[in-house]
Amino acid sequence: MLQRNLLTKQNISIALIWLFHVSGLIGIIYSNASWFIKGTPVNLLLSFSLLLLNTEWSKKMLFLVVLCFATGMLAEILGVQYGFIFGEYSYGKALGIKFMNVPLMIGINWCILIFITGFIAQFFLNKLWSRALLGTALMLTLDLVMEPVAPVLDFWTFTTGLASFHNYFGWALVAFPLQLIFHKAKVKMEGPFPFHLYILQFLFFIILLLKINSLGI
Repeated sequence: MLQRNLLTKQNISIALIWLFHVSGLIGIIYSNASWFIKGTPVNLLLSFSLLLLNTEWSKKMLFLVVLCFATGMLAEILGVQYGFIFGEYSYGKALGIKFMNVPLMIGINWCILIFITGFIAQFFLNKLWSRALLGTALMLTLDLVMEPVAPVLDFWTFTTGLASFHNYFGWALVAFPLQLIFHKAKVKMEGPFPFHLYILQFLFFIILLLKINSLGI
């Protein structure tokens, strides 16, 4: 009975994301870094699939997925093509297939981030605007540790070298309305999966950042 209780859909999902993130981190630091970096789209797709698998299905949930993907892609296309919203930057090859010079995985990543930060905010707070603000803050916190690592992994590179305030303001500008819509829709997930995925992403980038700084890259 105990074994059956442990082998739940969510527990298996959590084990898989830990396996892929930790393996990727170890591989990048100690093994064939380029091979593991090329596997980033697979990791993102797995995380996204497991996130949806553990989310309560509804028309509102499907609408949110499409909305987050489309909004994220549109914002990124405007950024890459015209320098709007986030500043002037370009994407490398590590994130895979592109549409108008923006990897499709970036649209998937916008979905992942809105959902996991939204679920975390949902757990701690009750009021709509407070939840949206916390979700946006959690996204910006993650972006702060992603930005210095992204050029090294060939994810994206800003023309000025480092992301400016413009980028973070743009993130908040796009994320906050999506967070409001997410919480208005009242999509539900029970269990700790969003916490694990957020913590894993944060640890992944902060450990790589510390490693890069120690090497003076």
